Amino acid sequence: MAMIEVDDLRKDYGSFRALDGVSFAVDKGEILGFLGPNGAGKTTTMKILTGFLYPSAGRAAVAGHDVMENSVEVRRRIGYLPEHTPLYDDMTVTEYLRTCGRLRGMSGPYLAQRMNVVTGLTHLGPKLRAPIHTLSKGYRQRVGLAQALLHEPEIIILDEPTVGLDPNQVVDVRGIVREVGQDRTVILCSHILSEVEAVCGRVVIINRGRIVANGAPAALALEHGGPARLSLSVRGAALQLEAALSSIATGVGTATLTEADGIATVTVLCSVDPAELATKAMDAVRAAGLPLVALTPGHASLEDVFRRLTSRQGDAA
Repeated sequence: MAMIEVDDLRKDYGSFRALDGVSFAVDKGEILGFLGPNGAGKTTTMKILTGFLYPSAGRAAVAGHDVMENSVEVRRRIGYLPEHTPLYDDMTVTEYLRTCGRLRGMSGPYLAQRMNVVTGLTHLGPKLRAPIHTLSKGYRQRVGLAQALLHEPEIIILDEPTVGLDPNQVVDVRGIVREVGQDRTVILCSHILSEVEAVCGRVVIINRGRIVANGAPAALALEHGGPARLSLSVRGAALQLEAALSSIATGVGTATLTEADGIATVTVLCSVDPAELATKAMDAVRAAGLPLVALTPGHASLEDVFRRLTSRQGDAA
């Protein structure tokens, strides 16, 4: 069941077209990574889904409700953490969350119970009475997450939730996203591709207002990541290794990385499967009489895919 449906979405700012025919869907219980360079249309898409902007053309629906025709129903079903979290600095954490709950029509024991749940999930216990202006960036993000989860939304949209956080805080937020995603639909917008790769089952990449990729990270790496790579280390000279492997590089070539203390390391780029390439490489170095020290086949990363797609689209435009 699709919780979010976007069909041929377009958004114009005067003569500038920020979104140009964007279409995708997000299923119930899915954690989707929504990626793109600055100015690609990520935040515009999220603002349309959350009712902050109306599209110029096309359709978007959340839990079956059209974002233009049933904006109030859409907002009831979404928890939103924007990139720059809007907080009331003079309030304490408790005062802020209570105010957010009341604005959403929550009160009494239900509001108190939900405040306990979300502050526990986001580990805000030590800071409940602290004025928000005294909180670190990490705790401010946790307060933003807590308000987004307070009304038990079916869908959570997180726009750059870990920007400015230190590595430990990033890990904490990543754990919260995983936990939240166990029983909700989540859209995660982030520039930190390793974070998206770690928590998202599927990725949509947008560039210049258009979708350029949609699929599981591993599948996108195979489809768009470019040549497979094989790193080899042998006892011998780099030139010997390069010569031994030249016959299996299928025209892409080899790249010498290091040569130190009698160990040569070379990375081979090839369009064939890395496992197949590894077998050929082992045969080649054995035939050349070069003792193998290490052999590591691998596919492209999500970062490789992102750079390849967004650079290519930009060059083509």
